[in-house]
Amino acid sequence: MLTPIPLLIIPLAIFNIFAFLTPTLDWDHPLTTVSMLSGAEWTVSMAEVFIAISLFFLFFEIVKSTRITSRSIIDHMLSMLVFVVGLAEFLLVRQAGNSVFAILLCIMLLDVVAGFSVSVRVAQRDFAISPRED
Repeated sequence: MLTPIPLLIIPLAIFNIFAFLTPTLDWDHPLTTVSMLSGAEWTVSMAEVFIAISLFFLFFEIVKSTRITSRSIIDHMLSMLVFVVGLAEFLLVRQAGNSVFAILLCIMLLDVVAGFSVSVRVAQRDFAISPRED
């Protein structure tokens, strides 16, 4: 069951756990290198994996926004709150002042904007006004 809890709070919590428990963490540290058929070497870093996971959560947030229920309003408000907390953390906390967190913040903003936009669009389809016949 989809709950009104914003799923992007999970990547935010994961980032904070890594940033505060391992302050010397290098987000650009390569996790693996994959040899491609073209002969190129694709190096995957922790930052790229984290961003991919965050995008995975964003997908489910946008799917949740297509349902119009009383819970969806709460979900949108909580998503906005998560974005505001993330923005404050980005501006005020030294460990959050990096590109990885900035991209996470962009993902959170996209969640807020897309959530409201999709919900309004779905609500317009559900609320059909027929012309008045006199």
